[in-house]
Amino acid sequence: MVYSFHSYIHSDIMAKLLAKVNLCCMGVNNVSNKISKIDYLEVMEYSLDPIIIHTDYKIIYINRAAEDFFGAEKNEVIGSNPLDIFKESSKAGIEKRIKSAYGGPAEVIEEIIFRNNGTTVDVELYCHPIVVEGKKAIQTYVRDITERKQAEQKQLEMVAQVNELSATLVPLLNELAILPLVGNFDDQRARQLVDIVPAKVQDQNISTLIIDFSGIYNLDNVVANQLFKINKVLSLLGVQTIITGLRPELAMVATNFNLNLSNIPTMATVKDGLSYLGIEFENNN
Repeated sequence: MVYSFHSYIHSDIMAKLLAKVNLCCMGVNNVSNKISKIDYLEVMEYSLDPIIIHTDYKIIYINRAAEDFFGAEKNEVIGSNPLDIFKESSKAGIEKRIKSAYGGPAEVIEEIIFRNNGTTVDVELYCHPIVVEGKKAIQTYVRDITERKQAEQKQLEMVAQVNELSATLVPLLNELAILPLVGNFDDQRARQLVDIVPAKVQDQNISTLIIDFSGIYNLDNVVANQLFKINKVLSLLGVQTIITGLRPELAMVATNFNLNLSNIPTMATVKDGLSYLGIEFENNN
């Protein structure tokens, strides 16, 4: 009797669960049926991103956003080759990309394309295959990234200006200057320093340069190699270098990287470096 009671309870629970699952499935099917009736063309027309559909290298549709973006009406664009909006240097790669997109979605890429008036614009492109009246086609989404590119360019210009300022030589006396290194140095900034400093040394007729590391707190092996390389370049130009402000942890980085500093005068402070050169400043205090 106990077994029968438990079997009954189990069967009752399973029946209720199955009923709920069936109701859920019916609900999902109803929603799916409703979604399948949505006008896909209307969805594309109201999209804020320009959309292009093409097949066999002929454009068969563009939405309103694409008309506004390219500055052309549908009848001006439909029938044209989608490759025409690309620069000659990009066409071979884009043609290959289109062929592969018939088999599956392509990765998002950045490109420069032409508007109808001949002006160019930076865009992101994403495309995937669709079927139009039983025939495979490619649907391409175009996103204007002009503002982002302009912001990136401004950032690069700011970085370049900062790097230029970080390579400023501070003249002290005739043919003597200090190069104060301040802030965080990555490989790019260190390489730019190696490129800029020798030219500035020659332009300013510097024969002795004090390189002060007191403003640097972090230094990895790659950056250390670039910064200490300045000494080698300057020595070839006949310029004497003196290193000051090298903290113990930075010195350890140089040691671990097998950088030989034995032939470079190394002092605790700029004042010590000047004393080494026989230059003393009066203390007004």
